Amino acid sequence: MLCYVTDGAVLSAEPEARLRLLLPRISAAIRAGVDWIQLREKDLPAAVLAELAAHAVAAAREHAPGTSPAANAKVIVNDRLDVALAVGAAGVHLGGASMPVGRVKSWCRAGHAPAEFLVAASCHSLAEASAAERDGADYVFFGPVFATPYKLPFGSPQGIEKLAAVCRALRIPVFAIGGITLENAAECLRAGPAGLAAIRLFQDAQEMDSVVQALRAKR
Repeated sequence: MLCYVTDGAVLSAEPEARLRLLLPRISAAIRAGVDWIQLREKDLPAAVLAELAAHAVAAAREHAPGTSPAANAKVIVNDRLDVALAVGAAGVHLGGASMPVGRVKSWCRAGHAPAEFLVAASCHSLAEASAAERDGADYVFFGPVFATPYKLPFGSPQGIEKLAAVCRALRIPVFAIGGITLENAAECLRAGPAGLAAIRLFQDAQEMDSVVQALRAKR
């Protein structure tokens, strides 16, 4: 599985401009066959984030390869559970400063969210990943696997061996994130993650179709 994680802040600090710049990239990624779109726009006002998420969900439905909703690209929203639910997104992704996974999962299980609604977490160690699984996370992001400016606050790269250890230890899907490129994707996949998540690899792509096809060929 492939996940495009957006970071519109590097495109524009102005919310409406960011919306205009991100939407074509999201649509291109969906048309190219990216499985998941994660909206990592933590600083956007709720109204603008909701508009972005609604457009992303509509694009996923429009370009679905089949008639089943399960065939649609999944749209995940960082942190904002309210926005994710309001626009019909597939789930919410939680970081270290977000609400605890267990609390969000319990609230969802109490009937406040669709049964298939996903709750996920970003993790930077085996202990964090194991705790997220124990608390009910449906999947985790683990990284940074390789060096990347986006993950500098989380310390040195975790590396392939730690990624492989997390993949072996967890029963839920693990996505590798952090410095993923076409050159190191195959090495990363050999460690056993369910998928790859990336910002620059997709957001900066000049030919989205070519990038996605090249990644699919790494399996």
